[in-house]
This record gives sequence, C-alpha cells and structure tokens, in this order.
Amino acid sequence: MKHLVFSILLSCSFFTAVNPALAKDDPKAREIMQKVEDREDGDNQENDMTMILIDKNGSERVRKIHSFAKDFGEDTHRIMFFLHPPDVKDTGFLTYDYDDEAKDDDQWLYLPALRKTKRIATDDKSSSFMGSDLNYADMTSRDLEDYDFTLLKEQEDNGHKVWLIQAIPRRPEVIDETGYEKAIVFVRQDNYYVVKAVRWVRDGGYLKYFDVKKLEQIDGIWVATETHVTKKKGKVTEHKTILKLDNVVFKDEMDEGIFTVRRLEKGL
Repeated sequence: MKHLVFSILLSCSFFTAVNPALAKDDPKAREIMQKVEDREDGDNQENDMTMILIDKNGSERVRKIHSFAKDFGEDTHRIMFFLHPPDVKDTGFLTYDYDDEAKDDDQWLYLPALRKTKRIATDDKSSSFMGSDLNYADMTSRDLEDYDFTLLKEQEDNGHKVWLIQAIPRRPEVIDETGYEKAIVFVRQDNYYVVKAVRWVRDGGYLKYFDVKKLEQIDGIWVATETHVTKKKGKVTEHKTILKLDNVVFKDEMDEGIFTVRRLEKGL
C-alpha cells in the first residue's frame, strides 16, 4: 500500500530556501526514501478517524470519519465517509493513488447537500481538504521521481536516531499541484517511518509542520495513530489539525466494490 506521508516536524528555521534549479540528488538520501516507500504497510486497511480542527483562538471542531484502503496491484484506492457532525455527515472522499508516474491520481468528493460528486482537478489539489490543514495533494503519496533528495544530517529525536532529508521539487508543476516549495523530513533509522516534517507553503508565507505523536505496531505494521499538522506564520500558529486513528484493522480480503463513485454517493 502506498504511504500517506503525513509525517514530521521540528523547528527548522536554520534551513534557508533553496532554488530548485540548484538542487542536486543525493544517492544515499534517495536510497533511504525508497526504503520509506517500500516499507510494509498492509494490503487492506479499515479504521475510524477523528479529525480535530483548531483555530488560532483555540476553538475546536471535531469530525468523525470511517475509512477503507486497498491495494489494487501497485495502485492504492482509499475511501472516506464523514459520519459527524451533521453539517458534513455523508460527505465522501475517494482516491485512486496510481503507481505509474505518468498518470495523475484521481480524486472525487461527494457533497450530499448538493447531491453532487466533484472530481478534484489537478489545479485544485493544493487547496484545503475539508477545512483542515491538509490539502488534497497530501491525501495521496508523492512520486519519488518528482524530487531531488539531500541528506542533511543525522540526529536524535524522541530517543530515536533519525535522518533529516531535504526534498526539492524537480518541476514547477509539482509545486503548483502540491502547493509546497520544499520540505524537510525526519526518517526514523530503525523502521524507515517519516515521523516529522516541515513544508514551505508557496502562498502566504506559511510553514506547515507535521508531527507523529503516536506511532504503534498493529499486526506487525507501523501505524501513525496520532498526527498533528500545524500551520504557522513566523512563531504564530494560524491553525492546527489533529488526526487520531482508532480501531485499525488489517484484513486479508476487502470488497473491491467499496472503492467506486457509486459507493461514494451511496455512503456507508
């Protein structure tokens, strides 16, 4: 299953912006990121998710979601159904995450109030996903060939040795789609899991921090069961999203019919 690399943070203000044209690919860094990509994460997963949206004043909105993910050969399909609160209930989100680098991932959002399914265009993938600090591009994995990687250094983080790796988009189109000019990711050396990251947002002068607060082994597979995503301008927190996973189950089999636009519109 291809990874949703929501990973990784720290105060990385000592890193300066890099011109993508000057970036050089580092074979060691690419080898590490390939191992991140190849890490075992199960073929069929079902879980409950709590999404907590926190504004700059500390006010919270809580959303409940049920989701499924399944491998289709080298591709991964995911579907999410919003259960609560009433204003988003029955909203659904479907993603086809393709392994083929030449093929754009497909995404659909079902809006029950309009009884309409919207296909997410490439130009819209840098916009916010359901009011959270994730965008639509964050909801799929990225192709390694879209980036030049540089191993910056090794250090300790929360009692674990990590590599700090810089990722620079190779093409302006990647920046346009993701909304990120560059990223620094923290990869744990013992399990190749991205546990923290900082991303430079192209518009608005923001930094977006990803921090895996809880990482657990479920059926022998590492799962981020709590992740914080924080958007900051300078030292000021503009918004924060907390994602919590519960009832994570890895299954031997899963109905392929779950992952269709028809099922998206039908709901759970």
